[in-house]
Amino acid sequence: MRTCSLIRGARAQEERFSRWRIGWRGRGDARGAPPVPHFTSARYHPYEESLCSRWMGVPMADAGAATRGQSGRRTGREEAVASGPACRSCSGRSGHLVLDLGKLPACDHFPGSDDPGPDPGYPLQMWLCSSCGLAQLVGEPIAAEEPRGVEPDALVAQAAEAVERLAGAGWLAGRSRATEFPSPHGGSWLGLLADRGVAPVTDGGPADLVIDSFGMMHDADQRAALWRRAAQVAPGGTLLLQYHSLNTIVSLGQWNALRHGHFAYYSTSALVGMLEANGFCARAAWLFDLYGGTVLLAACREHEAGVAPDGSVHALLAEDAQLGVRDPAVVESLQDHAKAHARGLREWLLAQRVAGRSVLGYGAASRAVALLCGAGVDRGLLPGIVDTSPAKHGLRMPGTDIPIIGPADLALQPPQAVLLFVPDLLTEVRRAYPAVEGSGGRWVDAEALRA
Repeated sequence: MRTCSLIRGARAQEERFSRWRIGWRGRGDARGAPPVPHFTSARYHPYEESLCSRWMGVPMADAGAATRGQSGRRTGREEAVASGPACRSCSGRSGHLVLDLGKLPACDHFPGSDDPGPDPGYPLQMWLCSSCGLAQLVGEPIAAEEPRGVEPDALVAQAAEAVERLAGAGWLAGRSRATEFPSPHGGSWLGLLADRGVAPVTDGGPADLVIDSFGMMHDADQRAALWRRAAQVAPGGTLLLQYHSLNTIVSLGQWNALRHGHFAYYSTSALVGMLEANGFCARAAWLFDLYGGTVLLAACREHEAGVAPDGSVHALLAEDAQLGVRDPAVVESLQDHAKAHARGLREWLLAQRVAGRSVLGYGAASRAVALLCGAGVDRGLLPGIVDTSPAKHGLRMPGTDIPIIGPADLALQPPQAVLLFVPDLLTEVRRAYPAVEGSGGRWVDAEALRA
């Protein structure tokens, strides 16, 4: 199979940016994958003793020392894994453990508030494949199903904006059939496309537009997942993939994007390579503010003319190369962000208690589980988390005794501070609960509490 010109350019660019960051060992493999970064310290196996005690159990002042040897050099999580997991996309076994949060309860399993626990824990680790660059969850799927949440306004608005931008760029012209792979996050595009004359496929057949918006990352077998989506694209059709980019996750320190059930964390460079392996080439990309930075990628079969590639994909590949999304030493900075975030949250909550200020949380989201557990927060510091989903009322946050409650308290007796665990909801909740600020309270972004 011939190599997409985007891949050739991205590899050359990535190598140029990487030479000054770390030394290279070797010249890559026969498939043209980038060389493996060389580190000299001891190897680390992801199934050895968890690092959970290093970022949660050890006092935060000592947590940094716990991940270093006597020489002060980092040891452990950035080392290549010998006989480690097989990559979910390319099946390669050379890679690096870049984030280890230890054993945590399944973030999508919310026990009843009368369930005293303890909740079973499962390893929560991110591994970066050295062959294809895919960042991924280590371990097998956990049989748990999150109670259905309410679809956020921000996700609905983003779907509408995406369809508008596709139409404006001419990507809907001549399209008559669309299909969509489901996502637990919601945000369906099919109704929006139907309003523009693109009918949903009902017979399971090929479609001119095949859409995946935050869905594919939930599939443990990434190779099979992308193959299924590519196979449903009709001749001359387009595959549309929307994802929370690894570039965003690393550059903003969004370590708690890692959670059970999310098996892949795509950089644009990794996803372009995965598409190439399926005979597709990325032709255009669009950026959105959702989750701090998400990408919509349009891809067509390499041998089909379709729409000529524009500079948007090249720009994203250049940003990936400059940041170093394939460099384990760069991605493993998420471990330090995890420690700082947990420490910052706990210190803020302790300060509120000392000052006698009332606090509630808002948004019983899966991303909050690791943060609350890492900070050792219980209902003594945070007496409840408000969520609008009735399915979550009467439950508690995994790994803690913090109950999930309805929104009535925000209207009847607003606290002095509401800790928002999903920052994308800020505009929505300020509009829905004016009594919080009207009574002198404030909304506090939990993601910004970094020590």
